[in-house]
Amino acid sequence: MKASFLLLFALLFLSLGRTQTPPIDRGIRQADRAQEQAEKEIPPPTAQRPQLDYAKARKEADELSKIATTIPADVDQISKGVFPKDVIEKLKQVEKLSKHLRSELKP
Repeated sequence: MKASFLLLFALLFLSLGRTQTPPIDRGIRQADRAQEQAEKEIPPPTAQRPQLDYAKARKEADELSKIATTIPADVDQISKGVFPKDVIEKLKQVEKLSKHLRSELKP
């Protein structure tokens, strides 16, 4: 009986040792608490959108429209075998203006 009691006690002692988690360093716990506290106190930054310059945006839109209306005529000339020298520059300008307007108007 005494041997079985010692065996049971030894098994219980060994099983308790395996289930325990390793202790967390005190400094790590303090750092975690400090970080949690800082996250609670500091509100997240709010991104403020810069004011849109409507006059500038309207001017760019007008310029984009003016350039874009000339593109079909240039394509017609290309189909006739004449390659306008400024068609590539016009297309680049259309792309540049449209990208800029899109970024300015994006919510």
